[in-house]
Amino acid sequence: MNLRLRGRLNQMFTVATGLSVVLLAVVLIAILGPMVYRGSGAVFFQGTVEFRKMQRDLFKRVDATALNAEIAETEQLRQKVYAMIGEFREGVDVEAMSDRVRKIHREFGEELRAARIPADQYSQLRSLTREIRDNLEAAFASQDKQKIRRIVEEVLGHADNPAFQGTSAQQFFAIARGFLATAEKVDLAHQQEYAEALREVEAILFHSQDLPGLLGPRPDEPAPLLVMLRYGATRWDQAKKLVDRFLWVEEWIEDKPGEPLVMHRKSRASLFPDTLQPLFAYVEQNTEKMLRPKFAVYWQFFLDDNVNSHYFGGVGPEILGTVLITIVGMLFVIPLGVISAAYLVECSSEGQVIRIIRMCINTLAGVPSIVFGLFGLAFFVLFLFPLLGFESKPCILAASMTLAVLTLPVMIRASEEAIRAVPQSYKEGSLALGASRFHTFVTVTLPAALPGILTGVILSLSRIAGETAPILFTGAVSLGDVPKSVFDPTRTLSYGSYDMAVGDRLAMMVPHNQYGMVVTLVTLILILNAMAVVLRSHVFKKLRGH
Repeated sequence: MNLRLRGRLNQMFTVATGLSVVLLAVVLIAILGPMVYRGSGAVFFQGTVEFRKMQRDLFKRVDATALNAEIAETEQLRQKVYAMIGEFREGVDVEAMSDRVRKIHREFGEELRAARIPADQYSQLRSLTREIRDNLEAAFASQDKQKIRRIVEEVLGHADNPAFQGTSAQQFFAIARGFLATAEKVDLAHQQEYAEALREVEAILFHSQDLPGLLGPRPDEPAPLLVMLRYGATRWDQAKKLVDRFLWVEEWIEDKPGEPLVMHRKSRASLFPDTLQPLFAYVEQNTEKMLRPKFAVYWQFFLDDNVNSHYFGGVGPEILGTVLITIVGMLFVIPLGVISAAYLVECSSEGQVIRIIRMCINTLAGVPSIVFGLFGLAFFVLFLFPLLGFESKPCILAASMTLAVLTLPVMIRASEEAIRAVPQSYKEGSLALGASRFHTFVTVTLPAALPGILTGVILSLSRIAGETAPILFTGAVSLGDVPKSVFDPTRTLSYGSYDMAVGDRLAMMVPHNQYGMVVTLVTLILILNAMAVVLRSHVFKKLRGH
């Protein structure tokens, strides 16, 4: 091969290598770019007054005085929403109104018993409120406006009864007036349809059984058991989605026979009579004033515990658990990997047994990680721990040892190549000066191979910190306290992101937290790798005498 051809081939390979690096960089940016963009939303976002309420109640961080003033201003705007919905509900939600008048009848009876009034007067008043209750229920069930008007007027005829003054029975007459006012304005034939549509509106604005709403629970409503339901939209991006759901209804309609259904959007206001139309315009125009979005930097995301399976809060325990499992796993894999590599290079001859050992190491490097997880469960958790007198349960120690076994082939091969790369003259010089083979390995070979060994450490760090399948059965949990020892299970970033991905609708509700957890894991791995790279560079410079 002449020099000109060789030069051209060198140029071609150089260009190909550069293009490969550029291609890898582009692919990496294409993968990580959107992930980092979405994950940054867990820390940088427009937080609403509901977010500040949550921070005050759960983490005691917000200035209570300023927040209370802000809440008072937003509640004034929200009161109109509550009033419009409450007024409309009085005329259409028959079931709710029936339950309410029955409850008032019971409460009035308890008040009479507590007042210890004479038996004959008690019976008379109870009979009267029973009649009022039955009349109101008959009015609720009727679609004849004249009949409704007559019944309500009959009920209101008892409003001035002195026995009802200052008691819960006065609520009968407020309900009767509200029902009559609404019944005069709506088409009672569509009463049930209005009631169902109103319940959907209330679920979007306040909350449903399992989903938070735009504004959160009403002030007169008991606090829901789930923490996530006690607050409205804590982020402005969530609020805009809920407003869109509030204003529009999506329907799948068959435009043409035999063709796939097509999604159409129609105004939700069209489902209601004119009396409720102002509600939709008011919410659309005043959402920002009712939620007060402000730019927030939630750096505590990396410290806080999560609430309601990562709906609120951060990933502090997950970061701690990932670091613990990584450190304990490296405590096993580094000495075992280096010792095994030293034996294969320094203490063995290339025979049949060594070839079998190398084949096993190479085979283990290609075994799926889930198999190592099942091995860790069967060997460490179910066999070894009870044999040694420990409790047979998944824990940090079992997960770390499982991950150590998983990454051991990588560590052995990297360490073996690093030890082989040490010049033979180094060893011969040490042996010529009278040093033993062990002393030569410890003081000459091992320090010279340390940069290469640290390369294996970097690869093992990344593998241990990022694995999910091996710790599914051996030490990871989705919920739990911060571990107090290596015999406790722990939460990790990798398992947490997996748990969110497979868990019902949670990942769709808070995608920023899922992406934030993944980006945190990638960042943590980069930090650990950077520390190892710096250490390797320091060792390499020291070996060169710098």
